[in-house]
Amino acid sequence: MAFPARPSLVSHEERGGARYKPTAMARGHNIQLSQDAALVAALAGTAMSFSHSAEDQAERWLRALRLHGQVGCALQALGVGEAPLMTGSEPVRGTPASSPPLDDEAVDRVVRRACEYATERGAPVVCTADLLFALFEVYDRLMDRALYLRGASRDELVERLAGACAEVEPS
Repeated sequence: MAFPARPSLVSHEERGGARYKPTAMARGHNIQLSQDAALVAALAGTAMSFSHSAEDQAERWLRALRLHGQVGCALQALGVGEAPLMTGSEPVRGTPASSPPLDDEAVDRVVRRACEYATERGAPVVCTADLLFALFEVYDRLMDRALYLRGASRDELVERLAGACAEVEPS
C-alpha cells in the first residue's frame, strides 16, 4: 500500500519560539529539531533499551508521540489512549510471539529520515509529523498495528493531520 503524499505542514512547532539544537542523532543535516520533536526522540531513544520486541518499540514511539506536538494533538483528537484497547492473542505454537527489536540504530534512522523529510519540504525545523512519516517508513506495519490496537488507523491520522494543516496554513 502506497502512503499518501505528505501534506505541506507549517505547524505550531515550526512557527513557535525556541528551537532545539539537533543532537548527534541528527548529524549530517543542517536542520534543527523542534522542541516537541526533540522531546519525542529523546523519550523514545531512552525507552528503546527497555523494549523486548519491534512491536514494543513501535508502541513506545506512539506513546511518546501521543503527548507532544501536532501529531500528539491529532492522536488525542482521534481518542488514542495510553493503553491498547485490545490484548494480544495467544501465539501459535512453534511461531515467535513477536519480532526481535530493531537494531540500536533504529532511533538514529528515524531521526535522520525525519530530517530528510523536513529538508525536502523546506521546513525550518523537524516537527513531530516528520517523525511520524519516518516511523511509518522504518517500522511500517508495526506502526499500523500500534495504532490499530488503540482504535485508530494510519489513514485516519493522516486525514486528521491534513485537516489541521489546512486550518494552520494561510490561503
